[in-house]
Amino acid sequence: MYLLDNASRAYDWGSASDIPRFLGQEPDGGRMAEVWMGTHPLGQSTVIGPDDVEVPLSEVAGDLPFMFKILAADRPLSLQVHPNAAIARSGFAAEEAAGVPIDAPHRTYKDASHKPEMAYALTTFDTLVGFRPTAEILRVLHGLDTPLTERLADELHSMPGFRGVVRLVERLLTEGVRPGEIAAVVQACRDLVDSGVDVKRAYVTALEIAEYYPDDIGVIISLALNRLTLQPGEAAFLGAGIIHAHLKGMCLEVMAASDNVLRAGLTTKALDPQGLVQCLEEGMSRLARVTPEPFGFSTDVFNPDVEEFALAVSQCSKAEPEGTLLPSASRRIVVCTGGEVELFNASGQHIKLGRGESVYAGPEDGDIRVIGTGEVAQAYRADPDVPVGHLVDLVATYGERELRRGRPGPGA
Repeated sequence: MYLLDNASRAYDWGSASDIPRFLGQEPDGGRMAEVWMGTHPLGQSTVIGPDDVEVPLSEVAGDLPFMFKILAADRPLSLQVHPNAAIARSGFAAEEAAGVPIDAPHRTYKDASHKPEMAYALTTFDTLVGFRPTAEILRVLHGLDTPLTERLADELHSMPGFRGVVRLVERLLTEGVRPGEIAAVVQACRDLVDSGVDVKRAYVTALEIAEYYPDDIGVIISLALNRLTLQPGEAAFLGAGIIHAHLKGMCLEVMAASDNVLRAGLTTKALDPQGLVQCLEEGMSRLARVTPEPFGFSTDVFNPDVEEFALAVSQCSKAEPEGTLLPSASRRIVVCTGGEVELFNASGQHIKLGRGESVYAGPEDGDIRVIGTGEVAQAYRADPDVPVGHLVDLVATYGERELRRGRPGPGA
């Protein structure tokens, strides 16, 4: 096993305190947004190799199929979509052929991989995921009674469904909306919220975004997106082609080893509105929560229907003096998310971890047990025989979610 030294990223949407506190460090005034754990060339982890020399993780692990992140947001992230595999391959090849430097700010495709991802909440975590149903978008728009929202509602009436919503978003992104029109919608949202009126948190979300991006078209597009709140211990899956924008909170992210993002608003980074529209894929707009599968008594396995990654979250305590067995994996990254623990591999090597510390373990390490009082999260590629977690409606009630899993809800 190798203790990891991980790269970090400071962005304007990051938190000045959450990740430093999680890592046991003093804040330095910067907005630390992400910690990257893995072998992606734009920010790979390092380890102390066999000769006591610091080397890239890829030298001992090869190229991992997944990337693991700690993410902390104090304000909304960009309105974005990740490409599917075919689009990623063609986009990467085109930019390579054009000679666009891999680290150029305007470059979109940093690699040739798709980027499905999953977020696991460490704190209350708010995000926007997928389009609302047409009827719900129309309820939101009709309630605002501004020239812009009336025009959008008329367009959606003439072409309802996914194609109509995509056409609406494309026109908002490409035809231009005056700042005064956005301001009028924001004021209408404020008036309604002040009077105690909202539709599935659409209006309050627009106000929260407008606080940071008052003239951004993303404020208007947010009205068409589902808002999801994850409580600590809950996970959501974001497949390729699903429009989303994280709003606030701290989470673990595990994803295919890619940094491909197409953005269309709520950011100072380069935008690609047409590319975003072309990547949008129908379906899954309200399916996001991942139901965990149990592994033993102390572990939840979040296993979306992708081959690159899964996430196992394990609790350990003195109730299991021989330790908690982690799900088997040929290559894995394990991070301590709480307490103090000690990892033991099959040959007896052991490493102590505090919150925020992480290790890489390879096939030679065999089974790994965790002893102590705390929690660890393991990113890995799951065995094909591990059951795939179900995706459930992100706005369903608890009773509805349980019924979909074949269990009676409260009062059933």
